[in-house]
Amino acid sequence: MKPYNILFLCTHNSARSVLAEAIASTQTNGKFVGYSAGSTPGTKVNPFAAELAKEMGYPEDKLRSKSWDEYGLPDAPKMDFIITVCDNAAGEVCPFWPGKPATAHWGFPDPSQVQGSDEEKRRAFRDVMYGLKKRIELLSALPIEKLDALSIQQELKKLAHI
Repeated sequence: MKPYNILFLCTHNSARSVLAEAIASTQTNGKFVGYSAGSTPGTKVNPFAAELAKEMGYPEDKLRSKSWDEYGLPDAPKMDFIITVCDNAAGEVCPFWPGKPATAHWGFPDPSQVQGSDEEKRRAFRDVMYGLKKRIELLSALPIEKLDALSIQQELKKLAHI
């Protein structure tokens, strides 16, 4: 079975969406290939997000902030799922995505906004990572190949409330 492509969107593509990309690519036994992007990408991935992604075994050369425009190009991978992980991105007008990907919004607080010690910041990033991981694992456990498009869409939206 070919893996499903899943794109995670966040405004700056520097923290939450990058973590989700790493989780989907390394923690789903090959069921998903994770991608991430932002509407106004930052210049670099947040160092705390990069640290966690590397701990998961995600290749460092894939850690970069990128524009969602990359995934609207003709040679871009076709997405099966598109999930926004920050409230700003959920409210933006997204580009046209080729195919008919299932979409959902899984809102998470921005860990890069946490003030405090490095340990407190690491904890905030880890908390978001665990929340993302739980939802992605539950999505991975679904018999996607046996579900119709409407059922997949409903399941994606249910996961937003976990």
